[in-house]
Amino acid sequence: MLEIQPIKAFNDNYLWVFKDSGSSKACIVDPGDAAPVRAYLEKENLSLSAILLTHHHPDHIGGVNDLVEHYSVPVYGPESSSIPQVTETLHEGDSIEVANTSFRVIEIPGHTLDHIAYYADASSNIGIENPVLFSGDTLFAGGCGRIFEGTAEMMYNSLQKLATLDPQTQVFCAHEYTLSNLAFAEAVVPEDSILQHRIQQEQAKRENDIPTVPTSIALELKTNPFLRCSEESVSQKFPELAQQPIAVFAALRQWKDQF
Repeated sequence: MLEIQPIKAFNDNYLWVFKDSGSSKACIVDPGDAAPVRAYLEKENLSLSAILLTHHHPDHIGGVNDLVEHYSVPVYGPESSSIPQVTETLHEGDSIEVANTSFRVIEIPGHTLDHIAYYADASSNIGIENPVLFSGDTLFAGGCGRIFEGTAEMMYNSLQKLATLDPQTQVFCAHEYTLSNLAFAEAVVPEDSILQHRIQQEQAKRENDIPTVPTSIALELKTNPFLRCSEESVSQKFPELAQQPIAVFAALRQWKDQF
C-alpha cells in the first residue's frame, strides 16, 4: 500500500513524500527545499530512493542538489535545460517504477512548457485503492496554475486531460491555495450549493491547520470553475464567448490573475 505524507515548505508548498507500506525507502516529489526533507527522513528513520520533479520552478527543484549530495538516487523529471540534475528524462506515456508502484507520465504544459504529472492507478498496481496523481502546479484544489510559459489553450487542454482520469483519483497538488481559489470560484458561481458546502469544509480544515489536499477529480469537476468552462453556470459570466470553452477559460484565468 502506498503511504503519502506532506512536508511543509516555504509559505504554502507541499513536498510530497511517499513510500510502500512497511518499507524504509521513500521518494520525494518536487523538493524545493532540502532541509525539511532531510529532517523528515531522519525523524522517520527513512532513506531516500528517488526524486520526482514536475517542472523547473525553483520552489520545486531548489533542494535537488543538496539531496543528491547526500543520497545517490535517480532524479526523474521532464526534458528541460532548466533541470540539469534530471538523470531519467520522461515524456508522455512513459512509466516509472518507484516505491513498488508504477506511475504513468502525463505531459501537461501551460504553467510551464516542461510540466509533467505522475499518475498511478489499479490497472498497473495491486493494492492501489484510489488512483494517485501528483499534479504539481497545473491542477490545484479549486483552481489551476498561472500560465507563465504556455498558452491558455495549452493549459485548458492539459486540465481537460486530467479531468478524464478516474473520478476517484486523489490529486496531490503542490500548494495550499485552496481557500483563495474557492473565494474566486464563489465569485464565478455564487449560488452553487455544492461549492458553498466545500468552502465550509475547507475552512474548517484550515482553522485546525489540516491540509485541504489531496482533493479528488470528482470534487474538482463539481466545484473547480477551470474544469467547468463548458457549463452554463460558468460560461454565462462571459456571454460574448458562448460555446467557446477555451476562450471562457482564458477569460477566467485572466480574471483570477487580477482577483
